[in-house]
Formats: sequence, C-alpha cells, structure tokens
Amino acid sequence: MLATGFGATAPARAIDAPVAGYDDASVGDDADTGLADTGLECVPYARQVSGIAIYGDAWRWWDQAEDQYARGRRPRVGAVMSFAPHGAMRLGHVAAVSRIIDRRTVLLRHANWSPIGGRRGQIEDNVRAIDVSPDNDWSEVRVWYAPLGDLGTTHWPVNGFIYNEPADPAARMTGKPVVLASASLPATLARAPYRSQIGADFLSGIATDTPARPRPAAKAASASSSPLSPAPARRMLAYAEPVAQTKTTAPRGARSLADDPIGRIIAARMR
Repeated sequence: MLATGFGATAPARAIDAPVAGYDDASVGDDADTGLADTGLECVPYARQVSGIAIYGDAWRWWDQAEDQYARGRRPRVGAVMSFAPHGAMRLGHVAAVSRIIDRRTVLLRHANWSPIGGRRGQIEDNVRAIDVSPDNDWSEVRVWYAPLGDLGTTHWPVNGFIYNEPADPAARMTGKPVVLASASLPATLARAPYRSQIGADFLSGIATDTPARPRPAAKAASASSSPLSPAPARRMLAYAEPVAQTKTTAPRGARSLADDPIGRIIAARMR
C-alpha cells in the first residue's frame, strides 16, 4: 500500500477500501494485521456479557441461534449483534448491545475490534454503532474505531440481532415480542375483541323498590311457650326453618346473588 505524502492529493477510493492503521476494514479475530494479539476474541466476551450460550466462530452464531434463541432486526439491550463475514473479517464478529440511543444509534460492548496500544484483542465497552442501511433495518452499520477516534468508514453487513430468550416461530425475524393469551382464558377468547353480552336496556322494567320476599310461616308456639315472648325471637325461629330448594330459591351460600335483582339479570344474560 503506497502512503500519500503531505500536500499530495490522494486518489479517490471506495469507502470499504482497506487502509491498515487508518481504516477499520482490517478488524476481526482472523485479520492479518501484524499486531500483537494478547487479549480476548469477540466470541467469549459476547457470550459473557450477553448470557447467550452459543459457541464456535462468530459467523456461525446466527444459524446456531435459529432453534435456540429468538432473532430479529431491531436492537434490544442485551441482544447480540451478529456481523456477517466481510472483507478481511472472514470469521464474522459478535457484539452485545449495551444501550439504545435512538432508532439508528446504539452502544456496543465487544472485544477484538479496535487495536489499542498496538495490540489486538482489547475490550471496548459502550462504543457507538450506527445503522447506515437505506431502510433503517440494521443490515449495515458503521462502528467506532479507536485509531480514528471516530466511527470507522466501512459499512459492515449485519445478519440481525440474537435475543437472550427462547426461539419462537411466531416472533422469528420480526423483533417484536409475542403476545401470549392469558392463562385464565382460552386463547380464542383472549384474542377476540371484547363484546358485552348485556344490552343497554337491561335495567328497564326493574322497580326501584323490590318487594320483600315472603317469609315462611313460623311454627306454632308450644304449650310451654310464654305469650310474652318477644317478636324478634319468633322471627329468628322462622328464618331457622329449612327452605325447600326450588328453581327460584337459592342455596344459603348464594343469598347475595338471590337478593340482587340486577345480579340475577346479569347472570342470566351471561349464560
């Protein structure tokens, strides 16, 4: 690679052209940069900070996650951004999302991206990555590159995001959580829109003062009963008399419903 001297005009180059030391096109666990490699690779660090238990080279993570973890196109905190192999980065790359800034900007935690102090394998936490895809689908990103002190110029292809939650076919590749039906309702009822079964006229025809329910007659007083027995005692004896169960009488345990005419109407119309 020819160096360009000060004052000279550099020829135009593609945005992805590798310029070692000045561009980020030579990053990656397998890139041959001639720098000392004394630190971490990207895979074990991404596994450590995300909790996603996938092993093997970074480029294999996306396919391995298919039946284990949910995947999608939208970033989430804790998700792993899966980079596809590109240029000198033949083994791909993985990085964990630590924060979402806006719809096109996230912060990453990853290892072995920027050479720092002349050494590869360094950890970088909370460094910027921006979505540069035309459709804002996070299929291409630019990533902070320490030697530049800025975002790198390479547009890195991204497979998507791996989420630390079980795979679900309904949510696959959508990045949206699955809405589950309530455990107390059948799924068909949980999905159906609510429709009241009680009409607006259900109170029509109901008298304001409900006539008192007739009480069973009290037993005849015994010969030993005092004629001066108080009336409340006779009423208590009357209520103690068992009542035969019919279609219109309710068990003792359901008196609150039997005494509530509105409750009876609602119960009848909800059947």
